[in-house]
Amino acid sequence: MHADTPYEITPTTPYSHPADHPTVVRQPVILPAEIPPGVDWVTLPNGVRTLAYTHPTPPAAAPAGQPIPAWAKTTALLAPTVGGGIAAAGIGLSYAAPGLIAMSHALWSAAALLVAAVTAVPLLLRGTRRAANGGSGGSGTTHITQNITAGGMFGRANGTINHR
Repeated sequence: MHADTPYEITPTTPYSHPADHPTVVRQPVILPAEIPPGVDWVTLPNGVRTLAYTHPTPPAAAPAGQPIPAWAKTTALLAPTVGGGIAAAGIGLSYAAPGLIAMSHALWSAAALLVAAVTAVPLLLRGTRRAANGGSGGSGTTHITQNITAGGMFGRANGTINHR
């Protein structure tokens, strides 16, 4: 008996005459728990069931998957690039934040200066005109009146302008 084989395997002897066959072959009873791995019950072509070494059945081949569309590959390749660009922009804005805050304050100051100039310049001009006209409010003003008349819905309009 070999050291690796837990059971002794003896081949049957060929019989030359059918009368030489034993009528009853007594085989030892083996429980299913005692059958070693790689050994299983098989049925021979002559109908006899016996234990034999079997080859493990190969696993079933996985079904072939669908090819990945080109747009999915492109999207997958662009995703890290877009994410990296957003990250770089965020880092750049974090470094530029103090300068951006200062520029926004300067822009608000410039806007306030522009609004002040738009309102102050006419007031200053009005004050200088009064001073140039002698300071009187009534003599330097001119009244303009306009009268427009039209006859009918699509008639021609006529008007007069009076300076006083």
